[in-house]
Amino acid sequence: MTAERAAKFIASCLSCLAIGWASAASGGAGVAPTQPNVGYGGDPAERFDVYTSPGARNAPVLFFVHGGGWARGDKASPGRLDAKAARWLPEGFVLISVDYQLLPEARPLGQARAVARALAFAQAHAAQYGADPRRFIVMGHSAGAHLAALIATSQSIGEDAGVIAPAAYVLLDTAALDVAAVMRSRHLHLYDRAFGTDPGQWAGQSPTALLAGAGPPMLVVCSTRRRVSCPEARAFVAKAKALGTQATLLEEDLSHAEINRRLGEPSSYTDAVDAFMRGSVTPGAPMR
Repeated sequence: MTAERAAKFIASCLSCLAIGWASAASGGAGVAPTQPNVGYGGDPAERFDVYTSPGARNAPVLFFVHGGGWARGDKASPGRLDAKAARWLPEGFVLISVDYQLLPEARPLGQARAVARALAFAQAHAAQYGADPRRFIVMGHSAGAHLAALIATSQSIGEDAGVIAPAAYVLLDTAALDVAAVMRSRHLHLYDRAFGTDPGQWAGQSPTALLAGAGPPMLVVCSTRRRVSCPEARAFVAKAKALGTQATLLEEDLSHAEINRRLGEPSSYTDAVDAFMRGSVTPGAPMR
């Protein structure tokens, strides 16, 4: 077999592997976790699923926080992980998807603290998943991106939980970076449920307000189809850069749901996120 034919054969095998991962369990809705429902706390909701590729060792980790308006959603909901698993599991990543208590049992700050505890627990047990605790990328979508941003910007949430500073954060289309601005403008009722009506409480739940110094690299993705998302993202990224954080803004002509669901599918959007992720998890180190 020539080198060219061998390369084509390997590429074909990897492609088949990716398709298989993306269509495996849950009636074809997604890949089956290798370690499901790992408990990181005492509440039944405090669980995460671990997805590993064969032979993973000291692997980078995509730690995913689902959205759902702080009141709904699930770590294994169809469509949230499929394309990501198909893209990054064959490339040597470990994927962890986390659940947390929802409204009304837990408000956003409590949810962010729970996610931080999950992150610290996963880092402490990273070797069991074939992962490197220093190579975690925290990714969240919608409300989950807000929770990830709270951990990234708070002076205490991650530290109190024992989090090792992640390699990077990827925030997928949240319109709650500047909570006070959202609450003072026309907004959906779900924001009232999440953040309350007391203006004195809004800044403490606002990643933009909490930004006070340099932190890990951040990629902020926003949908140009939404009224608030990109203006908030631009302001957040500008402030982060001014404070010394390597922050990047990615504006996409995709819907709010597509920003999440289509990430991992072949596209310039996926390639841009992939390039950021690869540049953040110990540049130059092998993926496996």
